[in-house]
Amino acid sequence: AYPSPLNYHGFPKSCCTSVNEVICHGIPDDRKLEEGDVVNIDITVYLDGYHGDCSEMFVVGDNPDPKTKALLQATYDCWIKACEFVKPGRDYKELGAIIEDHVVPLGFSTVRNFCGHGIGSVFHTTPNILHYRNNEPNGQMAAGHTFTIEPMICEASAKVLNWPDDWTATTADGGRSAQFEHTLVVTADGVEALTAKNENSMLQFWEKESQVYKGFWMGTSDAAKSRAAEVNAAVLEG
Repeated sequence: AYPSPLNYHGFPKSCCTSVNEVICHGIPDDRKLEEGDVVNIDITVYLDGYHGDCSEMFVVGDNPDPKTKALLQATYDCWIKACEFVKPGRDYKELGAIIEDHVVPLGFSTVRNFCGHGIGSVFHTTPNILHYRNNEPNGQMAAGHTFTIEPMICEASAKVLNWPDDWTATTADGGRSAQFEHTLVVTADGVEALTAKNENSMLQFWEKESQVYKGFWMGTSDAAKSRAAEVNAAVLEG
C-alpha cells in the first residue's frame, strides 16, 4: 500500500493530523501533544489500483471534559445519520441537511469550505458531498458509487483561516473542530463502509454512548449489518 497524500499536489507527509482548532489538512510536526488535545488522523492508502480514505478522532488523556465530549458526540452522530441515509435513488444533496440539522440545534456549526468526494481509482473526483443544507444538482446515488462523507464540525464559528503552508486550515476564532470519515460504496440494498472498523479496533466513547448507533457502524446492507452484529456483540460486551 502507498500513502495517497504523500506528494499529492505537494503535500509533504503521508497522513494529515489536525489538532484542536485545525479543521483539516494539518501537517504532522514535532509539537508534543498535551492532555485534553483533540486530534483527527486522516489516512488514505492506495492499494491494488484504488484509494481508501478515512479519518478518526482521538482525545489525549483519559478524561475529556464535557465540552469535548459534546463536540465529538455531535460530530459522530451527524456523520452516522448521514451515512445511514445512503441508498440507491436518493439525492446526494440531502446529506448536507441531515448533518446541519443535527449539529446546529446543539450549538455547533458545519464547515462549508471543504467537502466529501467521489473516490476510487482517482483520489478526489465527483460527486462533491456538501456537509450543509444545499440545493446543488449533484445527482442521485446508485449501486457501485463510491464516495466519502466527512463532516467537519466546529464548536463555535466555522469560518476558515488558511495558513501560509497552503494546506493547514483552522477555525478563524480558535475554536476546536472535529471530523469523521469513511469511504462508502452504495449497494443494491443500502451502503457499506469500505473503511469500517473490525474486532481489533478501539471502541471510543462516542460509539458506546451514541443515541444514533452503538458500536462499530459498518453499513446498512444485509451483509454489513450481519458483520456488525457479530463484531459488536463481542466489542460492546468487552
